[in-house]
Amino acid sequence: MAQTDEFGEELADFVRRVSELRAARSVPAENLATVLDAAIFELDHVAEQLWPAYQRLSAAGPSGIGSVDRQEQQLLKALFQRVPVPVVLLDRETVVRRMNLAATSFTGVRAGYATGRPLTGFLAHADRAAFRSQAAAVARGEGDRGLTVHLQQEPSVPVRATLTALRPSGEPRTAVLVVLQPVDEGNPSDSRGSSERGAPGWTVPSLSASTRHAALMDLVDSMTTALLGAPDGDRAAVLERAAGVLHGRFADWVVADADATGGTGTGAGAAAGAGAGRLSRTTVLGPPGCGEEVAAVAAQDPAACPLVAEAVSGGSTAFQVRSGDPGAFGHDASGAPVLVRADVTSLLCVPLPGASGSVHGVLTLFRSGGRLAFSMAEAQAMDVMSRHIALRLARSD
Repeated sequence: MAQTDEFGEELADFVRRVSELRAARSVPAENLATVLDAAIFELDHVAEQLWPAYQRLSAAGPSGIGSVDRQEQQLLKALFQRVPVPVVLLDRETVVRRMNLAATSFTGVRAGYATGRPLTGFLAHADRAAFRSQAAAVARGEGDRGLTVHLQQEPSVPVRATLTALRPSGEPRTAVLVVLQPVDEGNPSDSRGSSERGAPGWTVPSLSASTRHAALMDLVDSMTTALLGAPDGDRAAVLERAAGVLHGRFADWVVADADATGGTGTGAGAAAGAGAGRLSRTTVLGPPGCGEEVAAVAAQDPAACPLVAEAVSGGSTAFQVRSGDPGAFGHDASGAPVLVRADVTSLLCVPLPGASGSVHGVLTLFRSGGRLAFSMAEAQAMDVMSRHIALRLARSD
């Protein structure tokens, strides 16, 4: 590092002297010989000193300075992952960039699933606006902040979130580092991360969290049983069975769109052209007494549903709570937005992935009325089930 700094100083001095030589071109003709000698001297300095120094630094880069930087980065990554406190790195829009092992255990969501999704999706609805506001203030450089929030899967337990600004090396924008600390209001010195035996990191889940987890595992088990019992070679039956498992107990509406070609699925690269247009609507299950609404959704063209088209082209799940775009799922024949007509309050739009970036179909789930919105844990469980459904569809081709 010292050699690099020294080379930089020498180069800066050379640039300043060249600027002075440019200005000296206006001196009288009888003095130009002196200026020419100075210019030749500077060129010799470049050839004999600066260029060899640059070559030495370039040769030492991969094994010298570069390797030291890589070792430090690897050390910092290891420290981030192994620190026994839940830590999350966000951008200024609260999107998760990195989550350590303690944070995945604390939130109950794996890091690979959380990355790229807003951290506010983990929080109770009442805390989301305040958290976004504080994160934006920290990213603007207005100082560290702290607030008490509640995780969606255990809303009765307060969690202290401490936010501080962090500027990652080589990046133009400020990131936000969040530390999560569970707090027992009756005994602030105690935390959910300590067991009766005093072993740090030992977590005893609450009864409500255990009940919700058991319900999700029961749903996944029911889905597996239904898929294994579906007849081979009948893709429609597979989707119908999957929709039947999800309808009612998990979602008020289940809409299934399958690859109309019945074989290879729709590739992500072709989605911009004919991708969503190659899907056909095979199954629509809605709440009791909504026959007209169900018929209107069944008559839709999947290509006219922006969320379905995005799921085909991007191959990623859309998870929305109180969608701000009424037209996100298209319109019925009368021009009314489907999400408004179905009174949708929360939705999941999940692609059914195939081989080599293909998509066998798309499942869309709605919750309506006063029902609780989908949680991050439920979205993760649906992500797992979508892969199981896709595998069963592949066997039916």
